[in-house]
Amino acid sequence: QVQLVESGGGLVQSGGSLRLSCATFGIDHTTYCLSWFRQAPGKERELVASICGVSGTTEYKDAAKGRFTISRDNGKTTMFLQMNDLKDEDTAVYYCRARGLWDPRRYDYWGQGTRVTVSS
Repeated sequence: QVQLVESGGGLVQSGGSLRLSCATFGIDHTTYCLSWFRQAPGKERELVASICGVSGTTEYKDAAKGRFTISRDNGKTTMFLQMNDLKDEDTAVYYCRARGLWDPRRYDYWGQGTRVTVSS
């Protein structure tokens, strides 16, 4: 059974850092694209960053470039999002998503989310 479990959210001051984790169960990272999404109050869910397949190719939303880093561990069971220089607009619930590279409509899983609040 596939399960994604996020952790690491919390309250942080503007300019601070947080590291989010997504523990994955039941999937092979080399055949999935793993992503972080976020949803701010009153806004649609949006992509933050992705890391995909064997090569671990990464992609970042413009607002995340230069401040956030997506990675996964060598055991390929956990994905991370290192967030530095956090801003008020980064306040959101952050979700982990796993989509199968070969059949993304069938193999599409979400975590329950972890809340990040940035205060100035």
